Amino acid sequence: MKATVDLGPSGLEVRVGDHICAFYRGEERDDILVPFLEAGLRTGDKCICVLDTARPESLPTLLDDPQVQERLERHQLELVDFESSYLASGRFIPDRMLEFWEHNIQSALESGEYRMVRSAGETHWALRDMPGVDQLVAYESELNRFIPRYPQVILCLYEIERFSGELILDMLKTHPKVLLGAMVFDNPYYVKPDEFLALRQ
Repeated sequence: MKATVDLGPSGLEVRVGDHICAFYRGEERDDILVPFLEAGLRTGDKCICVLDTARPESLPTLLDDPQVQERLERHQLELVDFESSYLASGRFIPDRMLEFWEHNIQSALESGEYRMVRSAGETHWALRDMPGVDQLVAYESELNRFIPRYPQVILCLYEIERFSGELILDMLKTHPKVLLGAMVFDNPYYVKPDEFLALRQ
């Protein structure tokens, strides 16, 4: 397997095992997400996308892929809504969401059909007044322990103008890579999970 992965937007490349925070404004989400998924589908990756602001069923119409319906039917592309993942049973429980990723990614790789998984998660759900949303930052930090277990890339989507400055700073502390505009860079503000947990106690 190649060590680098075509991220999609503007031909950017990242490494297998990267956990990337993508900051965007408004409609820029699709400029990031659509190429990310298209690049994965072209190279035969399993693609899992958890959406919020747009219903999952609307995304395939944006993809420049004549086989998109077939890919959905054979589950190469899986579109999940936030209510059945992040906020299953009406609350956010980080361990349960980590189990969601564990189950889906492990199942995809064990099938032998895929060598890598691309996952993308939209985060507007965290702006709702729902139990457990205050655990988002701890969850993002914990993902850094999970990611090395499998050949995967995880892209977390944050609309920068809708979140507080405090939360944006926390996202910088919990993501080793940041995508901003047409650049992806190693994040100098990243804090490893053990150190991050100690800082929050």
